[in-house]
Amino acid sequence: MKLVLSLLLCCVFLQSPIAQQKPNIIFIIADDMGYGDLGCYGQQKIKTPHIDALAAQGKRFTGFYAGSTVCSPSRASLMTGKHTGHAYIRGNGEIAMRAADTILPEMLHTKGYVTGMAGKWGLGNSNTSGAPENKGWDFFSGVINNTEGHFQHPDSAWQIKQRVSTRIKLPDGIYINEWFTSEAMHFIEQNRARPFFLFLSFTLPHAELRVPGKYLQPYLNKDGSSSFAPEKAWADGQHYGGQPYPKAAYAAMVSEVDDHVGQVAALLKKWGLDKNTLIFFTSDNGTHVEGGRTKEDVSFFKSSGVSRGVKRDMYEGGIRAPLIAVWYGKIDAGSTSDHIGAFYDIMPTLAQLTGATPPANDGVSFSPTLFSKPQSQQHDHLYWEFYEKGFKQAVRKGNWKAVRYFNGTDPLPLELYDLSKDVAEQHNIAASNPAMVKEMEGIMAKEHVTAVSPLFQLK
Repeated sequence: MKLVLSLLLCCVFLQSPIAQQKPNIIFIIADDMGYGDLGCYGQQKIKTPHIDALAAQGKRFTGFYAGSTVCSPSRASLMTGKHTGHAYIRGNGEIAMRAADTILPEMLHTKGYVTGMAGKWGLGNSNTSGAPENKGWDFFSGVINNTEGHFQHPDSAWQIKQRVSTRIKLPDGIYINEWFTSEAMHFIEQNRARPFFLFLSFTLPHAELRVPGKYLQPYLNKDGSSSFAPEKAWADGQHYGGQPYPKAAYAAMVSEVDDHVGQVAALLKKWGLDKNTLIFFTSDNGTHVEGGRTKEDVSFFKSSGVSRGVKRDMYEGGIRAPLIAVWYGKIDAGSTSDHIGAFYDIMPTLAQLTGATPPANDGVSFSPTLFSKPQSQQHDHLYWEFYEKGFKQAVRKGNWKAVRYFNGTDPLPLELYDLSKDVAEQHNIAASNPAMVKEMEGIMAKEHVTAVSPLFQLK
C-alpha cells in the first residue's frame, strides 16, 4: 500500500510543470507608457517589433490595470499585492516601505529564488527600511527615488555593495536605460544556473525626453527635422531638459524600450533559458503630459487608445495598462484575454506558480487564465484611490466603471460609465442608474481604509 501511494504521489509530482523545475521570472515594466503605444495594442506610428513579437509568442491582456495612476503607489501595489485603499504607499513622495511590508522578492526567497532588480525603485531611499537591500533584493543596480528617474543621462546611480545601497559613478556618456539593460543581462548571466526573479524597471518613456540618437534617427527626416512635424519645442532651463522634437523623442523612447526588451529576449535564447522563463511586460500607469509632451501629442499617437485620460487620471487612460505574458510551450502563442485584473494580482499569481505562501493581499491569482484554463475565481470589483490635486477614487465592477472626485473632504457626485458601450467614458449615466451609484459608493466606502501615513489622509 505504501508503495502504491508513493508511486501515485510521484506521478502527481511529475505531472506538474512547476514541480519539475521552477520557472525563471522576469517582470519588465515601462514608465508612463500608454496602453496604445505598442503595435500589438494598435499603435501605427511607433515601431515596437520586439514587444509585438512577445505578444505573438504569448498572451496579450486587454482588461488589465496598473496599481495606480503614478509611479510609486503603482509599484507598491505590484510588490505588496494590495490596492491603494489598503497599501501603505498610496502616492509619490520620499516615503519608504516598512519592514512589515512583505514584497515579491521576499516571498520568492522562500522558494529558493535569487532576486535581482535593475532600474527605478522609488519605494525607499538608502538607509531606510525600504532600501533595496532591506526588501529582499540580492542584486540591485538602479536609481533609488523617482526624481533621480526623471533624467535619462545622469552621472551616477546606485548598487548594492556589501549589503548596502551605495552610490556609484556611471560610465561617461551612457544613457541610464542602456545601463539598466546591461546590468539586468549581467544578472541573468550570473544566475542562469539557478531559479531567478528579475524586476527590470525602465524609466522610459517618462520625461525628460532625451534619447540616444540611434533611436531618434528613424523618426527624423533626411534633413534632420522631425517626421512628425509640426513640433512644439520644449525649452532648455526647465526641470526636464530641452527637446526640440517632443513627438519624435517620445516615439524614440518607446522604441528604445522595445530594443532593450529584444536584447533580454535574445540573451535568454542564447543561454537556452527561454523555454523555462516566464516573462511579463507592462507599464506602471498611463502616458504622461510632461517635459514638452502635450495632450495633442497623446491624441496624435493615440497613446491612450480610444480611452479618456492620462497619468494622474482615474479614467481608463490613466490606469489601464498593457500586459503581455510569455512562457514558451506553456502559454498559448498569439492568444488574448479580456480577463479583468490589476497589479495586485501578480503576487498571488506568482505564489501559485512557485508554491510560495503569499502575505495577506487583495489579489486573485490569474494563473488559470495564463494557461487558458477556466478562471473560477474572479474579482467582484477593482479599486483605486489617489491624492494629488485632491482625493479621487475609482471602481470597476464588471462593465461598470465609477469615478469620484472630492472637494477637500467632501465627495462630489459620482460619475458612472458602462465600458461595454463607452470605453472612452464620455457618457456619465449616473442619473439613470441610482442603484448602481449606491452600490459603487458602498464599495468605495468599504475599500478605503484610512492611511497610516498622514501624507495620504484626507484633509
